[in-house]
Order: sequence, then C-alpha cells, then structure tokens
Amino acid sequence: MADRENGTENRFRFFDSRYWLRDLILSLLMAFIVIVFFYQPVQVEGTSMMPELYNHERIFINKFVYRFEPIHRFDIVVFHYPLDPSKSYIKRVVGLPGEWVSIRAGRVYINGKPLKESFIPLSYLDHDDYPSTFVPPHHYFVLGDHRDESNDSREWGTVDRKYIYGKAVFVYWPFSQIGTLN
Repeated sequence: MADRENGTENRFRFFDSRYWLRDLILSLLMAFIVIVFFYQPVQVEGTSMMPELYNHERIFINKFVYRFEPIHRFDIVVFHYPLDPSKSYIKRVVGLPGEWVSIRAGRVYINGKPLKESFIPLSYLDHDDYPSTFVPPHHYFVLGDHRDESNDSREWGTVDRKYIYGKAVFVYWPFSQIGTLN
C-alpha cells in the first residue's frame, strides 16, 4: 500500500512540476511580448533631462500609448533625431501643433502667455532669447529640462510626429530612483 501511495505522490509531483514549467514558459512569453511590442527599455545618455532623468538611468518607454491618445504638453518623449534618424533623443514636449513658441530670458511662452514649468530649477534655465517659432501640424517643439545642456528644438526646429516612437514612463535603474515619470 505504501508503494502505491508513493507512486501516486510521485505522479502528482510530476504533474505539479509540469504545470509550473508551463506557467513559467507562458509568463516569460507574455513578458517578452509586452516588452517587445508595448514597452522598451532604454538607457538615458547625457544630462539634458536633469533633474527628471540622469545620465545612464534606465527607463521603460511605452511604444503603444500614442496610438490611442494624443501627445500632451510636458510628456517626455523618445524620438529619432530629425537631423540623423539613426540617433534617438529624449526631451519634453512644450509646444503643440498650431502654437507659437518663444523664449525670453529663458522663460517659455506659448501663444504669448508664459508657460508654468515649476519642475525646472532656475539654475537650469539658459536665460537667452529665442525667436517666436510656429509649430506646424503634426510637429512638436521639444526642450530638455536642463536647458543649458540641451540640444533641442531651439537648435534644429520642431520634431515631426512620425519620428516620435515612445513616451518615457518608468525609471527602473538605479533602484534608488525607481518610479513613474512626471
């Protein structure tokens, strides 16, 4: 009788481990699909988005969100650099299609009204003036948060929507910075 119970017990262990292996494989497959098609891990290169993002931080970008919702002001977007599409940049959207963007003494104005950017320390502003720029349809005016250190729309113009491929949503490395992005 004891042998029969051991045989039954071993058979159940086999089935339990088979189900565990199946669940593990399905979980890995689902994670792969989510990361490949919806989220992409990227590493931040440079200091142009400080203090929100630091050099060498690792973040997830959502590659799917802009299929269902429009790009909003202050979204942190990842896009192919318009002058060299083999490079990717990460910046914050400040100007939307159809708006006029100007910068006076480092302060951004949208259609003549000052933009409230409380997330940027005063020491990160460049305090220069930039002429009024019209943002054409399907284009966006983007700036780095660390304006003194940023190569952005002030230098090379607006970004066509077709170049924007993701929204930065989550910092996952280093662990001390883990969390969602504003």
